[in-house]
Amino acid sequence: MAKKKDRSGTLSLFTEAEIQTTNVSEFVGRNRERIRRWASKGIRFGTSSWKYQGWKGQLYNKQYENKRTFEQNSLAEYSELFTTVSGDFALYAFPDPGQMKVMHDSTTKDFKVSLKVTDRITIKRYPNMPRYGTNAGKENPDFLNVELFEDAFLKPLDELKGKRGAIIFEFSTFFPESDMTHERFVKALDDFLTRLPKGYEYAIELRNKEFLTSEYLHILQGHQAAHVLNNWTRMPSIKEQIQIAGILTAPFTVARALLKPGRSYEQAVEMFQPYDRIKEENPELRMGLVESVRKCLAESKTLYVYVNNRAEGNSPKTIEGILDMLEDYPAEKL
Repeated sequence: MAKKKDRSGTLSLFTEAEIQTTNVSEFVGRNRERIRRWASKGIRFGTSSWKYQGWKGQLYNKQYENKRTFEQNSLAEYSELFTTVSGDFALYAFPDPGQMKVMHDSTTKDFKVSLKVTDRITIKRYPNMPRYGTNAGKENPDFLNVELFEDAFLKPLDELKGKRGAIIFEFSTFFPESDMTHERFVKALDDFLTRLPKGYEYAIELRNKEFLTSEYLHILQGHQAAHVLNNWTRMPSIKEQIQIAGILTAPFTVARALLKPGRSYEQAVEMFQPYDRIKEENPELRMGLVESVRKCLAESKTLYVYVNNRAEGNSPKTIEGILDMLEDYPAEKL
């Protein structure tokens, strides 16, 4: 049986007959080998979370009895294609050791799990939102609490062992009425990073574009922490961020394709659900990620690329589009 060649001229992993007999979709057959080839170069592609029914028949081809079974077991099938995932769920509650062990045991041996740090550590004042209950609108006494972070967040991650990826501190927007100026933020961040235990891949995600300064990058570099390249509503695009001098501050970095600048999360959800296909391509976003890959390769940096459904409507197809662009990119620039 002759095997097909992909756009780079490399033999694809599966023929159409093999796809049918192994219950692997055309999408998985076309992209699995490409994703693993990039991972071998230190470029890991994955998505923000993985429990999306809209990916059935594309990424997910096994039979699941019900939604609960799907949510409990689909990560194993996910890891057969992608080499990393961003556990955004940890933003809302501290990780559970048992859950971390399941994630370790159910994924392929070279898989990496990155996690967003629980917002009890990163929020300075709780928003007036129902999910914060009696804390809504109040100052957070645990903002940048190192002891709480170590005990409630880091310890459970021991269960991930060698599969632990980046630890992402997402700082929500500090609005003008807040007392968190740029100067206070970089000082607080410097003090916090100084006190954190070493040996972890810490990454900082900003939501204030005015905080993205040379002073901020210098602090990250001093602690070998990464700046998260993020496409988000009130931030410069990834394409713009990757051009900033000194933006790669650590041996690794994280790129998160979240939202088109200027678009709110709620607008994207309404526009893109149920996330079963691309509804709006974002060429600038894709080129920004391609440039991030190029620059990380040139500087021998590891790169975690995480694509959200709210970027274009379907994370796996966005990643496929980026893989296609990388194959067409001039070899001398990679």
